[in-house]
Amino acid sequence: MSIHNHPSLKSVRRVIISCERCPRLRVYCRRIATQKKLEFRDWKYWGRPVPGFGDSEARLMVVGLAPAAHGGNRTGRVFTGDSSGDWLYEALHRFGFASRPTAVSRHDGLVLRDCYVNAAARCAPPDNKPTPDELRRCRPYLEAEIDLLRRVRVVVALGRVAFDSWLKASGWWEKLPPAGRPRFAHGTETRLPDGTILIGSFHPSRRNTNTGLLTRPMWHGIFRRARRLLGPEPERRARKRRAGRGTMPGDEGERRPWPLNGST
Repeated sequence: MSIHNHPSLKSVRRVIISCERCPRLRVYCRRIATQKKLEFRDWKYWGRPVPGFGDSEARLMVVGLAPAAHGGNRTGRVFTGDSSGDWLYEALHRFGFASRPTAVSRHDGLVLRDCYVNAAARCAPPDNKPTPDELRRCRPYLEAEIDLLRRVRVVVALGRVAFDSWLKASGWWEKLPPAGRPRFAHGTETRLPDGTILIGSFHPSRRNTNTGLLTRPMWHGIFRRARRLLGPEPERRARKRRAGRGTMPGDEGERRPWPLNGST
């Protein structure tokens, strides 16, 4: 079955986890999963491609670059268990998109509200640098998520690679003339012809945050703007969430959000 023919995010998730399209990345992720970082020596690393995570009716999409070797590649959830995730989920919680400000494992109970997080590449790459061919081979997964997440109105792209990857996966890279394509810069905001708003942001990597290229006020400003553009969560959705609907039993017996908004 073509990735574009999958009927649900849950189906896309299964295909992503089993993907073997990029041999270099699969070898690297498996090696990191056995040659663990000392502080995580007691962890059983995920070591597989990392699917997207969040609300299937999201109006906000956050696109990153790729899982971190000892972050998502360890925990099995995007932006979970590393400093970039600390920045991301703190901001999402601050502006009402996440149930808690921290993300430490895919079993930590974190729930995203009106938000879906994914990445341009689903495997951790050496030196955090996927090749152009690896990004191209991974793009159908982002395309499938874009197709299924029909309510998305605001996209926050973290870094130039994520920014351009979303434009290509959404089709706007080809639809727009080169001179009319949005150009990445921190804080740039573009309303596309279908009404979707694309916002660029520096990635919250240690390099960017430790050097002051990205500060907390700059970072919070991005998500404050996303919240302002979207407005509050629709009351119908809020009532449904408060009533506890939209959950499914997890593998360990707890209640988890349906279809993807929780642990594996």
